[in-house]
Amino acid sequence: MNRTISALAIGAALTLTLGAAEAQEKLKVGVITTLSGPPAVLGQQLRNGFQLAVKELGGKLGGRDVEVIVQDDELKPDVAVNKVKALVDRDKVDFVVGPIFSNILQAIMKPVTDAGVILISPNAGTSNFAGKECNPNFFVTSYQNDQNHAVSGKYAQDSGIKKLYLMAPNYQAGKDALAGVKRHFKGEIVDEVYVPLNQLDYSAELSRIAAASPDAVFVFLPGGMGVNFVKQFRQAGLADKIKFLSAFTVDESTLPAQQDAAIGLFGGANWAPNLDNPQNKKFVAAYEKEFNAVPATYAFQAYDAALLIDSALKATKGSTSDKNALRAAIKKSDFKSLRGDFKFNTNNYPIQDFYLTKVAKRPDGKYQTEIVQKVFDDVPDSYAKDCKMK
Repeated sequence: MNRTISALAIGAALTLTLGAAEAQEKLKVGVITTLSGPPAVLGQQLRNGFQLAVKELGGKLGGRDVEVIVQDDELKPDVAVNKVKALVDRDKVDFVVGPIFSNILQAIMKPVTDAGVILISPNAGTSNFAGKECNPNFFVTSYQNDQNHAVSGKYAQDSGIKKLYLMAPNYQAGKDALAGVKRHFKGEIVDEVYVPLNQLDYSAELSRIAAASPDAVFVFLPGGMGVNFVKQFRQAGLADKIKFLSAFTVDESTLPAQQDAAIGLFGGANWAPNLDNPQNKKFVAAYEKEFNAVPATYAFQAYDAALLIDSALKATKGSTSDKNALRAAIKKSDFKSLRGDFKFNTNNYPIQDFYLTKVAKRPDGKYQTEIVQKVFDDVPDSYAKDCKMK
């Protein structure tokens, strides 16, 4: 008996020693995001938001010094896979944070999570990984892709809109987007159009919209796609005739280029710069001072990802070696989100509030989205029931 107790005591001491040694090592976080082409501004917001949080935490997460390794996925799945394999195999990162786009998420999920590395998405949140393909090493600080779009569908239904025109890029997130709108809108869909990812000329689609004469148009066109569409929508004289509903099309990543063309257009979101809580006011002021730009959702969700890692590592005393303990600490999500109410569902996607937002021009001349009304309160996504994790 005494020999057994001694052996256990030695084992515990070794574990503590190893844990203490690990906590002295620099934590490595790989950030994979899009920094090339028209959508680069989205990836820059993600990178900036994460790095701002690390800076405000003194260059530490959970008490450990941090090395942040940023990689550009170029919005190419094959490039993204090579970059994350290098992060995991060569750089030995403890976490991967990213990406922006859902097709990149689909590509990097397996090489990251199969290696036992925790993947935290601060933007892309596809339906398959929320449901049947949920993964214990995958966490989302943003939303399930349908949800921001569901805001417009619910608002359209409740506000008496009868005829709705839908348009999105032809990839997984585009299909998720329109599925989200249609979940709540029961009126007539006059047309449902999928365009190539990165299309920039919408003259043909604008002619179809004018001919269909809907009460409202819903579009999901992120980055440069949304910049061009909104300008062309306004120039075609449709903005004063047809209500404009959207998500990720008029936000702080596109407004500097859209400017007055976007004023008064609506979006759906889980956050806005004017969300009234102390932590968000502090974040928005710090981001604008650091980067001379108004933050978008991509930035705040990446900022929250850093806070999430920080809170989890504080709970594990800096250790990442016990994956069960680390996952449990992440799941607890013991941090103050910039959005206010936040907790993980059983599928590791958030339960949170969603809002209808509207573009406004501030007195200082900058543009931002502002909350019009709360549409969903503490809402889970529709796919969690298909996830086997409990």
